[in-house]
Amino acid sequence: MTKTQIKTEIQKVLDNVPDNILQDVLDFLKELQDQPAEKVKLANNLRRILSEDKELLKRLAK
Repeated sequence: MTKTQIKTEIQKVLDNVPDNILQDVLDFLKELQDQPAEKVKLANNLRRILSEDKELLKRLAK
């Protein structure tokens, strides 16, 4: 996907996001823009792992 295509798709999604969520999205994007790409990638990977392994983490916590 090209940068222009990605921006178009993001705009389509934003058009359907509830108004009360838009500020959170903007704040999140501003935070990302100030971070090095590698740090963002690591945080994204960690978030995905935690999300995918949520049930396993719950069982281990018991």
